[in-house]
Amino acid sequence: MFQVGHERSPLPPTGPDAAAPSTPSAPSASKASRPGPGGGAGGAKQRDAFFDNAKFLAIALVVVGHAWRPVIDDSRAVLAAYNFVYAFHMPAFIVVSGYFSRGFDMRPSRVRRLVTGVLVPYLIFETAYSLFRKAADSPEHPISLLDPWYLTWFLIALFVWRLTTPVWKALRRPLPVALGIALLASVSPDIGNDLDLQRVLQLLPFFVLGLCLRPEHFERVRRREVRLLSVPVAAAALVFAYWSGPRMNFEWFYHNSSGQELGVPWWIGIAMKLAMFACSLVLTVCFLVWVPRRHMWFTALGAGTLYAYLLHGFLVQASRIFGWYDAFPWITTPAGIVVLTIGAAALAALLCTSPVRRTFRFAMEPRMDWLFKRDAAEAARQRSAAPAESAESADSSGTAVSSGTAVSSGTARAAGTSGSR
Repeated sequence: MFQVGHERSPLPPTGPDAAAPSTPSAPSASKASRPGPGGGAGGAKQRDAFFDNAKFLAIALVVVGHAWRPVIDDSRAVLAAYNFVYAFHMPAFIVVSGYFSRGFDMRPSRVRRLVTGVLVPYLIFETAYSLFRKAADSPEHPISLLDPWYLTWFLIALFVWRLTTPVWKALRRPLPVALGIALLASVSPDIGNDLDLQRVLQLLPFFVLGLCLRPEHFERVRRREVRLLSVPVAAAALVFAYWSGPRMNFEWFYHNSSGQELGVPWWIGIAMKLAMFACSLVLTVCFLVWVPRRHMWFTALGAGTLYAYLLHGFLVQASRIFGWYDAFPWITTPAGIVVLTIGAAALAALLCTSPVRRTFRFAMEPRMDWLFKRDAAEAARQRSAAPAESAESADSSGTAVSSGTAVSSGTARAAGTSGSR
């Protein structure tokens, strides 16, 4: 499935700096000027290649799945692949998001990052998507910040999930509680569409699962026997998806409707949700065990997955509104499906690149210093770190100080004591 390298990158620590997966960590005051392991400057904490690879591959599957949607009625094989991918691609993405939210607390710096990195992009893109739809084909479409349209549900869900992180960290058994809430939501058709709460609650267990994971869990699932077992398991799931495609309502994979709304009794809805949770969990493991652990050509793109997620939706919606698929009937042929899949994956990669991120950073990562009060505790920490950082920079620049006399280039020797480090 994916080529796996022999060199393993270390998994990230469980400290608070692991709370945001989509942006590089801030430079460390004590290590900012020290050379990294590769000989270069280690100006920032090293990102973990495994998680960047996982995020990019997951977002590529999201884009490919959306590209397949208009042609699933024309090909049973595409329908099977669509159901197979939808069974785990968002759960995998959410599990990783939960894992990187373990350090979230209510400190002002964390809240500020949550507002500028999640809530503000939600407000901007929910408005932009609504205006796009009004201009394209639905002049009556309302602009409602309480009713997420299309892709923006994930941002508001992530905002709610992360805000509740301290609650889940305080519980003795958070995962069973989250699963119970998800099952109750699946039999509650009166929840309504506000904030897409049905989907927020039904997918909550995957986020809480990510909060519960530790680096050693990822080590365990990447054992050789697990990797080998994942191949027949994934193959069996794909065969089952092919068999069940015409027999099953694929809207179960969207997690935005109760069982009653999908035409089944409440108890069948609960059984389906339990089965789908187990299936998604197993396939997420199968996906993660084959994610490369070493640096790949697409590793750096993992830092821009939210850009690809939000931006590709405009092209997907435009293709449906303006009938791009109808203009190319060959797209439903096997060769056309291959071209469509490769094109969608390439689009995902393009939207994760640095030029795209620089262009849209004003909407995705706004600074908004004017909105927030200055955090006195954070400012004090920065002031206390400044002298140490200055001393470290001066020391690493090759200037040695001995007995009050500065000797440059690290070549001085005093009284038989070497001045080099």
